[in-house]
This record gives sequence, C-alpha cells and structure tokens, in this order.
Amino acid sequence: MPEIADAALLRVLQLASPALPIGGYAYSQGLEYAIEQDWVTDLDSAAAWLSALAARSLGQLDIPVLLRQYAALERADESSFSRWNDWLLASRETAELYLEDSQQGGALLRLMTSLQVPAALDWPTREPLALVSAFAMAGQYWRTGSHALALGVLWSWLENQAGAATKLIPLGQTDAQRLLDRLLPGLPAIVDRAGELVDDDLGAGLPGLAFASARHEHQYTRLFRS
Repeated sequence: MPEIADAALLRVLQLASPALPIGGYAYSQGLEYAIEQDWVTDLDSAAAWLSALAARSLGQLDIPVLLRQYAALERADESSFSRWNDWLLASRETAELYLEDSQQGGALLRLMTSLQVPAALDWPTREPLALVSAFAMAGQYWRTGSHALALGVLWSWLENQAGAATKLIPLGQTDAQRLLDRLLPGLPAIVDRAGELVDDDLGAGLPGLAFASARHEHQYTRLFRS
C-alpha cells in the first residue's frame, strides 16, 4: 500500500541523512591524501576517484554484504549475519578503514539500541559491528526493503565524500552538485550488480585506496579523522 511505501522511504531518508549522529562527516576514506598528492585535483578527477570507489569497493564489498545481511535477518539467521559482519571487518585493509567502519557501526548500534531495534538490543556487548551491519538491522526492522536501503547507504557515502571534496580540493558548491549529478545515475546499477554477485566474487581490489588510507594515518596536516 502507498502508506507502507512512504513509511519505508522516510526511514531510508532518516538513515541516509547527514543528521544521523554517527560521525560520517569526519572521514575522507583516503581522499584527503589523494588530494595532497594531486591524484585528485578538480571535478573530473574527483568524479573518477569516487566512481571507482563506489563501483569497485562499495559495490563489490559493502553493498553485497548488506544485501546478504538483510536477507539473513529476514530469515532470523543470526549466525549468517554475524559471519558476514566479521568477514566485512576483516576485509578492511588498514587500521584507519577498520576504525572508520567499526566506530560508525558502533555509533549507529547505540542509536538503534536507544530506538529499541531488536537486532541491536540482541547484539553482544563490545562485539565490533560494521556500519552496513547496523544499517541492515535498522532497515530490516523498519521494512525498507534491501534495494532501497542499499541506495540510501550509497547516497550517504557519496554525500559525505562530496562534502570532503568540497572542503579539500576545494570545489565550489555548484561543482559539488555537478559531482553528485554525474555519479547519482550510476548508483542503481551498482546495487543491481551487487545483487548478482556470488559469495566468491565479493571483495574490493583497490590498492590505491589502501595506500592512500595507510598514508593518511601519518599525514602531517589533515582535516579528517584517522
């Protein structure tokens, strides 16, 4: 019914909002180092960098895991949900990327616990939780549907990255919107492809991201958290 679809959309918007208190604005995912090294210098290079990350990192790793975890929660398969959470955290290639994921996941877990989301209430104390795992908990409880939830996760990530590029390159506000305009049309295809991947296809292969993140941990001057 329309009111059910409307309620699900509003929950996706809630989860994708920059007002969600998980600290996503504090991280650049290596973009700060890439800009310092002149790998990313303008609108075109920012679009190329973020497009690669969206397709080959989130699209190959985070989003297919999110889809699997949503399905696991639908069938009350706690073992599968936990296994994919552990696998995702183990896939982070640097301490910075691991901390970014687990700290935001922990922040969202605390929020979901305060909102009485059952899967969050049942999560073991002090057990690390990946960010998309927490998104899956909230989305499944609020019946957002996994496809819409995945689009919301991608949008939230892209908005944070566009904000980082606006500060760091810097881009003007209009160019930031041009950046979003270029990348937004490709997000549904990333989700569709993620849904077609078999387990053995999962995994990100972006050595440039891993290198940028590792170097950012020791970058002398930085705006974003490490």
